[in-house]
Amino acid sequence: MIGVQRRSGPVPGYRSASGRPGSGLIAPLAPPPGDQAERGSGTVLAAGLALVVLLIAAMVMLLAQSAVLASRAASAADLAALAGADALRGLADGQPCAVAAAVAARHSAVVVSCVSGPGQTLEVRTRLNESVLGPASGHARAGPPPGGVP
Repeated sequence: MIGVQRRSGPVPGYRSASGRPGSGLIAPLAPPPGDQAERGSGTVLAAGLALVVLLIAAMVMLLAQSAVLASRAASAADLAALAGADALRGLADGQPCAVAAAVAARHSAVVVSCVSGPGQTLEVRTRLNESVLGPASGHARAGPPPGGVP
């Protein structure tokens, strides 16, 4: 055979499969007894690391969901306050708080409080109950611009 060199003597660190030197079949020696205790520890470490990464990803997703719901609650409060302020000033039909509640309901929010203030302003607080971490709330005040400009 070309390119193959056969060794006739014992190979350091290996023994022959039959136990006799020079039989041609070579098998590695058994690992030292201390290495058996650490066998498979890489798998456990990798599984633990994967679990930590999954937990961090889940936490980031929950926080992102909370931020989105807080933004939705604030938007619902803004729109409800604007619509209610228009009704308060007579620019739209209906009672201001009823109009605000209807607009908030279109955005899956509930009006928690609706108070008309001085200068034809309306203050609205909304709540969304869709979050796993608790309800998200929004607060807005709307009315004519300061300075009496209609």
